[in-house]
Amino acid sequence: MDSSIDLNELTSIIIASAIEVHKCLGPGLLESTYEQCLFRELQLRGIPCEQQRELPLEYKGLSLVGAYRIDLVVAGTVIVEVKSVSELAKIHEAQVLTYLKLTGLPVGLLLNFNVPVMKDGIRRLKNGHVEQSST
Repeated sequence: MDSSIDLNELTSIIIASAIEVHKCLGPGLLESTYEQCLFRELQLRGIPCEQQRELPLEYKGLSLVGAYRIDLVVAGTVIVEVKSVSELAKIHEAQVLTYLKLTGLPVGLLLNFNVPVMKDGIRRLKNGHVEQSST
């Protein structure tokens, strides 16, 4: 990936990729399907991406290895959590915010593919608060 791409450009590329997947598949499929297809779309666009990155958790000497997995980590910077639900809930946002806190990554995208228009299923989370995407 071109190192001159900034965080806003990167999130725009991820959102455009999600819109492309949604345009081709439509709503109503499993989260795992959208995750796989978004991973492929990002690969086709030359964007480095990890799928199902393990998120180890340590609590007062207890290590929970393999208990949590992040759907996609794009370019080592952006967490992408894929959903296919009737409506995004606060718990979905909390999940991404917690992943951001635990990893130290700056931005997360919460993408719900079970919507008629993809732009209505996008939440951008950063620094502990939610921003509606204008893309």
